[in-house]
Amino acid sequence: MADNNMRQKMADSIRFLAADMVQSANSGHPGAPMGMADIAVVLSEHLKHNPKNPSWLNRDRLVFSGGHATGLIYSLYYLWGYGLEIEDLKNFRQLDSLTPGHPEFGHTAGVEITTGPLGQGVANAVGFSMASKFMGAQVNSETAKLIDHHVYCLCGDGDLEEGISYEACSIAGHNKLDNLILIYDSNRITIEGSTDLSITEDIRKRFEAQAWEVLECDGHDYDAIDSVITQAKQADKPVLIIAHTTIAKGAGSLEGSHHSHGAPLGEDVIAEAKKQAGFDPEKSFFVPEDALERFRCAIEKGDMYEREWIHSLKTAPLMEQNEALEALQNPDFSRIDYPTFDKADATRNTNGKIINAIARAIPSFLGGSADLSPSNKTYLNDMGVFPKGRNIYFGIREHAMASIANAMALYGPLMPFTSTFFVFSDYLKPAVRIAALTGIQQFFIWTHDSIGVGEDGPTHQPIEHLSQFRALPNFYVWRPADGAENVEAWKTALRMKNSPSAFVCSRQSLALLPEAKVGSASQGGYLVAQEKDATYTLMASGSEVALALEVQKALATKGIKANVVSVPCYDLFIEQDAQYIASIINPATKRIAIEAARGLEWYKLADEVIGMDSFGASAPAGQLFEKFGFSVDKIIQKIVD
Repeated sequence: MADNNMRQKMADSIRFLAADMVQSANSGHPGAPMGMADIAVVLSEHLKHNPKNPSWLNRDRLVFSGGHATGLIYSLYYLWGYGLEIEDLKNFRQLDSLTPGHPEFGHTAGVEITTGPLGQGVANAVGFSMASKFMGAQVNSETAKLIDHHVYCLCGDGDLEEGISYEACSIAGHNKLDNLILIYDSNRITIEGSTDLSITEDIRKRFEAQAWEVLECDGHDYDAIDSVITQAKQADKPVLIIAHTTIAKGAGSLEGSHHSHGAPLGEDVIAEAKKQAGFDPEKSFFVPEDALERFRCAIEKGDMYEREWIHSLKTAPLMEQNEALEALQNPDFSRIDYPTFDKADATRNTNGKIINAIARAIPSFLGGSADLSPSNKTYLNDMGVFPKGRNIYFGIREHAMASIANAMALYGPLMPFTSTFFVFSDYLKPAVRIAALTGIQQFFIWTHDSIGVGEDGPTHQPIEHLSQFRALPNFYVWRPADGAENVEAWKTALRMKNSPSAFVCSRQSLALLPEAKVGSASQGGYLVAQEKDATYTLMASGSEVALALEVQKALATKGIKANVVSVPCYDLFIEQDAQYIASIINPATKRIAIEAARGLEWYKLADEVIGMDSFGASAPAGQLFEKFGFSVDKIIQKIVD
């Protein structure tokens, strides 16, 4: 039987570290850390992780979906021995500290993924679990399991109110993710007050309907918490633990109050709380030596877990499994036999052939679509279905799909892609932003890229989307004009280990382009047609490049010379040095950008932009391009007449 007196001291240590951090910063959220402290102490006893090596592959994953509860997060990483020091806690939320306002992957050791927007962490936990199931299917055998860890996620009421959590948990239940344990801090408080103000649904029934097992406990009863976690680890389906807690537990007059959610408790309240718990009210950022020693057991235990795992890798019966693991962890891009293209085709089709070539060579490459793979052309032929195979059926759940794939990409060896129509990228924008912010190499495939969608009408025709995603830092939007550009896009994106990329592909066939005259697609933009003494430079991406070439020919009949520049990746092109850009876009020419989209970002390069000033319409694509001014005659009228 564990020593509950010691557990209480450990929990109070977390509570007061969190309270002191928020008070010192005069900013933050003390309520959730104090309410979850008892759960965190017991979870510490179950967690398999190694503070000496935070990237050990077979560690348990712990996701803090409520990223605002950083007082709990940083307290734990200090107490467990991940390298944070008391001074780091004192610098909570300060410039350049290791303890920012929400947890950031790659910034603070131990943080598995960047969380902040509520609900995404739940989907991330599902992604880690799905990644482990795929990995296990590749490298485990009946006699030996190289991948057998659990995924824990701490979440609150706000996470479960966000729609993404419903999407993600539906996927988890459908796929029977039996190593996923979601611990719900049910304190019935949000910023505005009691949850009675906004939600009355039965969370238990909701999760049971999604094929989860649901357990409940008093979130301040150590033995009850231990019991439900033990049960959850034995389940044959994902488990929701509803832990009934009190926000700001131990905070005296503010215990249970929504005022404790997002503001400092006040020095007097903290001092009285410490006094009641037997801590010295005069001491800040203090942890009793015996409590710290108990927390730091994680270092020795974690090192032992990993050494045992490494030893198991070296046993003879696992030779084949080791080879499979090596292939996943060390992709050889030189093995990719990229297709070549000799006729006009839609770039969604060329892209489909390219990703199949990648998948045949790279066993860690996998993904799926939001129920659109026949239209997106993203099915990986003869590759099977998740978890044993590499085609994932996400269903019509764009936001969860993208957040799940973010976690899969951070899991370790995996290289995931996701796909939908470009206009529906709106549904997954929050996850795209986190991917760019975090530096996650996820590949987004977005087809039906413009008014070329045609008859589906303006609801399905992306107008502002290229501009939106080009404005996103550390995000590379590729809009290839033909199959050759598409290949170069993938070759370049695969090398970008710390950046996500999007491939925006056409529904309609696009003509093959001539070979580059100056530069290359891998630099984001290049000269596809060049005239001596040109007075115009026509710039475009995707389907409008062929149109620009037609305009060039028509101008030539009028005695006007023009260069044509293809810019398959605007983001990459503007990162090139000034000399390269000047070699592609002659500054002495009149510069015209042509794009069947909003296109305002082109003014960085162009004197004039011929783009969309309205939404589209429902009609065949050819009629729409004519209606909105994307014809040779109308473009010449705009730039010459």
